[in-house]
Amino acid sequence: MSDCPANYSTQRKLVAALLDGRRYPHSIKSVRLIETHISWVLLAGRYAYKIKKALDLDFLNFTTLEARRFYCDEEIRLNRRLAPEIYLDAIPVGGNPKAPELGAQPAIEYAVRMRRFASARQMDRLVAQGKVLPGHMDSLAATLARFHGGLPAAETGSAFGSAAAIHSAAMQNFEQLQLLLKEPADQQVVEELRHNTIIAHAACEKFFGERRAQGHVRECHGDLHLGNIVLIGHEPVPFDGIEFNPALRWIDVMNEVAFLVMDLLHRKQPELAYRFLNAYLEGTGDYSGVSVLRYYVAYRAAVRAKIGAIRASQAGLSEHDTADALATCRSYLALAGASLARRQPALIITHGLPGSGKTTFAQTALERLQAIRIRSDVERKRLFGLAPLADSRSQIGNGMYSADATRRTYTRLHELARELLRAGFTVIVDAAFLKQEERRQFRELAHDLAVPFAIASMQASKATLNARIMQRHKEAKDASEAGIAVLEMLQAAQEPLLPQEYACTVAFINDEGVNSIINAVSWDMLDKLQGSLTSPIHAPASR
Repeated sequence: MSDCPANYSTQRKLVAALLDGRRYPHSIKSVRLIETHISWVLLAGRYAYKIKKALDLDFLNFTTLEARRFYCDEEIRLNRRLAPEIYLDAIPVGGNPKAPELGAQPAIEYAVRMRRFASARQMDRLVAQGKVLPGHMDSLAATLARFHGGLPAAETGSAFGSAAAIHSAAMQNFEQLQLLLKEPADQQVVEELRHNTIIAHAACEKFFGERRAQGHVRECHGDLHLGNIVLIGHEPVPFDGIEFNPALRWIDVMNEVAFLVMDLLHRKQPELAYRFLNAYLEGTGDYSGVSVLRYYVAYRAAVRAKIGAIRASQAGLSEHDTADALATCRSYLALAGASLARRQPALIITHGLPGSGKTTFAQTALERLQAIRIRSDVERKRLFGLAPLADSRSQIGNGMYSADATRRTYTRLHELARELLRAGFTVIVDAAFLKQEERRQFRELAHDLAVPFAIASMQASKATLNARIMQRHKEAKDASEAGIAVLEMLQAAQEPLLPQEYACTVAFINDEGVNSIINAVSWDMLDKLQGSLTSPIHAPASR
């Protein structure tokens, strides 16, 4: 680390002068200063002004005025993609260090001008208070899916997202951790994690290359954790993306998703983590990214462990603060290790008529079991290029609901389930499965992959089925298009469960909802379906 002494000294005088509220072109009562390791942020009335420090670090260089101007502009450009209501403009600071003038030329400094928000609305604070709701995860996933979907892919010749670049970044973390952590037990944990990361990288190398070639490496936010997301109204808004180092933001979109998943898991919020993950996957269809997800979760946890180790090694910390930083570091190392450990996945298929509560069950189950759901209603429409809530205008037995379209849909569900199971994730296939042949194919898939299998059979009265279908059509908020006529047709055409199927069937009486007390035993059976850790390392199977 180094800085430009003249610039840095001058900047400190300028920042001190800007603590005077009279220096601002708008009325304010007081100015508050927040200092980070790379910037000063002046909170002045309705606005915040960020000035970049004249530092040269391993990952950034702000030592020249022109560089600071460039990165102020980059910060605006990049963050306005997701938070245009927060990031207003980059402005010159004229005058002199003791009497600066915001917006004046010639510039002696540059600042990013932002609209302030209440720090109490940041999602890291809200989640600690239990105020982050499932709907927030759905909204955030939809925002991120749209954002990623609108980004151009990295150029073919760039090094961004290459297997070599990914490996180098991971190994650098371990080199720094081994220098920072002095306890033999910590050294052993880091070495084991390094070893397992090398094995996992080798298993993922093919997938890294495939995803890069398919255009999944894009100019992302780069620092998507809960502390960089604020609730504005009812909408989660990501802010403070990385502007200073392109390599940290030109990443696989699944690397970005993994950061938020990791943060939620570390905060003991697996239900929210898997709700977000599933909503993102369903919105994008990027199920192939799951093959590298656990690797990236471990990588992100190792980065946070390194930050904790750096904090613990800083001079001047109290004994309590040092111990707290070390505990944080170790908790991230534990999460990284758990992410690379293979768990026994399971395959669960739903069974039931329209309105029986299959999707409600699957949503509850994916959060409870930390599983990935694939929905026939969504994937059927995806095959036809339609959004989940789009009206296909297809008639019963024709178009999107022809026998051929149904076969194609179940074939796609089968392909996705195989891919996800091989990646080590429990899979819930949300479909009617009213035909014995449809169920047989998935039972055989579980047998071929040697994973536990269950049929979650949803049972509800005819009155309940009718009422739910009518309500669903009235609200128009679900991908299913099945009406009363479809229900009656399927009731007549359904094929009963065979005796050998009953052995792996878990029934849910669903008139009062899947979480009613009558279904407690059924949930216990599904909870026990997934095995414990069977291998010290998670490695996706080759395709």
